[in-house]
Amino acid sequence: MSGINPAGLHHVTAIASDPQRNVDFYTTVLGLRLVKQTVNFDAPDTYHLYYGDEAGRPASILTFFPWIGVSAGRQGAGLTTSTAFSVPAESLGWWQQRLASLEVDADRPVQRDGEEVLRLRDPDGLVIELVASPGDSRSGWDGLAAIPAEHAVRGLHSVELSQQSLEGTANLLTGLLDMRLSGHSDNRARFAMGDGGAGAVVDVVGGLRSRGLRAGGTVHHIAFRAPDAATQARWRDELIEAGVAVTEILDRQYFTSIYFTEPGGVLLEIATDSPGFTVDEPLLDLGRSLKLPPWLEPSREQIQRSLPALRVPTREGTEG
Repeated sequence: MSGINPAGLHHVTAIASDPQRNVDFYTTVLGLRLVKQTVNFDAPDTYHLYYGDEAGRPASILTFFPWIGVSAGRQGAGLTTSTAFSVPAESLGWWQQRLASLEVDADRPVQRDGEEVLRLRDPDGLVIELVASPGDSRSGWDGLAAIPAEHAVRGLHSVELSQQSLEGTANLLTGLLDMRLSGHSDNRARFAMGDGGAGAVVDVVGGLRSRGLRAGGTVHHIAFRAPDAATQARWRDELIEAGVAVTEILDRQYFTSIYFTEPGGVLLEIATDSPGFTVDEPLLDLGRSLKLPPWLEPSREQIQRSLPALRVPTREGTEG
């Protein structure tokens, strides 16, 4: 066993097309808070939008690169094929009615792994699931009146990786990342981190024949939690020692990151919990204006000219 043992998911990053449509769906339909407007540090003519709970705490965060005009991706092996959020167990029926009233593309709830799951798709076709999770004590974000606090999304529940074969991915998760197998049936396996509750679960589905295509409406990468920079650095050393190609530690302003690819082709990240999203704006103002890291501030005027303006719903129901 490795010394690497993530406490859970940190965030999921996906690819969208239209940034305003993305903001509208995730803030007004799902009720997440836009906690940060920034840019893709590697391509600063594109937004990087972060959604989560009130403070954007680790394990609540879903982020997007909205590349205008991006081609549609294709689900398949080598991709994270669904991102699940936790909702109160008694709220799934309420969510089913809400999604139907808003004409969101959604399926009927099903039972899976002992849980009730409602699958839907965002405007770009990204697969999102709402999982009835009675043990999740997180409060979520209740800043918009359309979604009462008792029904608010609590945070990430799990991710689903799809592969041609379970073996390579399973070996990395249980060996190098020290997760434990907590369930298995046919070509589906569940792996747990920490206490194995909501926000600490990875599902892997095997047996897919065709490879996926990472583009619009698909997940770009998933990130696991490192409690601090020292632990992250030690984990990087262990990955290198195991022969895994891993990046340098990269400053993402709100956390630091390392990236590597698991045997099935899914891009993974290990991100620190700190410093968090209040490092450059107060809690009450999160997500209301464009924030740039210090090294991009000299180019602010040029960057802003390349980005479309965003209308962002606020707690008061106005737009910022």
